[in-house]
Amino acid sequence: MQVRTDFDVVIVGGGIVGLASAYKIASMRPEVKLAVLEKEDRLAAHQTGHNSGVIHSGLYYRPGSSKAETCTAGRKELIAFAKKNAIPHDICGKIIVATDERELSVMERIFQNGSANGVEGIAKIGPEEIRKIEPAATGIAGIHVPSAGIIDFTAVANKLAELIQTHGSHNRVLTAHKVIGFNKHDFYTSVVTSKSAISTRYLINCAGLQCDRVARMDGVDPGVQIVPFRGDYHDLTEAAASKVKNLVYPVPDPAFPFLGVHFTRMIAGGVECGPNAVFAFKREGYRKTDFDLRDTWDSLSHWSTWLLFLRHWRYGLGEYARSFSKQLLLRQLQRLVPSIGLEDFRPGNAGVRAQALGPKGELVDDFKIEATKHAIHVLNAPSPAATASLAIGEHIAKLAAEQFELDN
Repeated sequence: MQVRTDFDVVIVGGGIVGLASAYKIASMRPEVKLAVLEKEDRLAAHQTGHNSGVIHSGLYYRPGSSKAETCTAGRKELIAFAKKNAIPHDICGKIIVATDERELSVMERIFQNGSANGVEGIAKIGPEEIRKIEPAATGIAGIHVPSAGIIDFTAVANKLAELIQTHGSHNRVLTAHKVIGFNKHDFYTSVVTSKSAISTRYLINCAGLQCDRVARMDGVDPGVQIVPFRGDYHDLTEAAASKVKNLVYPVPDPAFPFLGVHFTRMIAGGVECGPNAVFAFKREGYRKTDFDLRDTWDSLSHWSTWLLFLRHWRYGLGEYARSFSKQLLLRQLQRLVPSIGLEDFRPGNAGVRAQALGPKGELVDDFKIEATKHAIHVLNAPSPAATASLAIGEHIAKLAAEQFELDN
């Protein structure tokens, strides 16, 4: 039975993954009526607009994983999209620097991953080559990654929104539309927002930090708990910024999905360093003092969160200590660039990562996308989701074509 609705597909979430998914559906199926609903008064207000702006190469991810496959393909498509649409970007390259012999085995594994994932141009480098690429950096060995870069992801998101509406006059990208519930009917869903009720045949949940809650609203058990981790960045002073040419990363701890404290040249100018990774008491809290009772209760009332804390309490305490101690942060920065001093950096921006936890407190490493007959739920899409967004969007568009009866 065909029921007339406001839209064929409603996408919840105006971040880069939601917009890329809408863009891909609109490109493949221009006759499909779709809407993107964003609860804030602007697009890319959370994870998309608070990340470091790095175009990741695909180096770190397990070969064959969704992250590996979509990052490599998505990076190339993102760069082509940026060139076509005059979006600020720079394929400046980066180096990963080992400063201790104990890091060499992990660095070798990363290099092998990059080779298996088809990351072009990667090369092992020694101390002299490190100094040639980044004169102020020091290390015993490294990896040069020429395909990494920097970009304005908010500009990408806004351009996607423009193109979604260009592809069909019936399409809408609506801000200040917070989804507060779903009224389920036999052949459609009424999406209740802070502004109105919108009827749709199908749903796609790309709500990022709120994705598990949106899934539960839809009657779907997400199988994961979203736990927020805040990452604080610092800005280098103008004088100190000249010490960093492009991107300088440490060898990451393989037990965690975080890449460690690093230096990043920004597309708008300047250099930032960080981040740490600390439990956030508010899902969308970008200051150390931000607190939300519901968000904190949702995290701390789950045994999986406590299992994570118990398993990694030393790491967590270290991250909190660096969050409040400039001296401890300095030690991490000086491992890569020894000439950095306390006077060379000041507090900058912060981001919050939506990290999915499994029932045993395990950090869900790969992307997690679940489909039902009437909905698709993106339940874990942390970094490198922004880089991979167009490839993720294409996957979701194809999944929608398979799952949804869009021809009827």
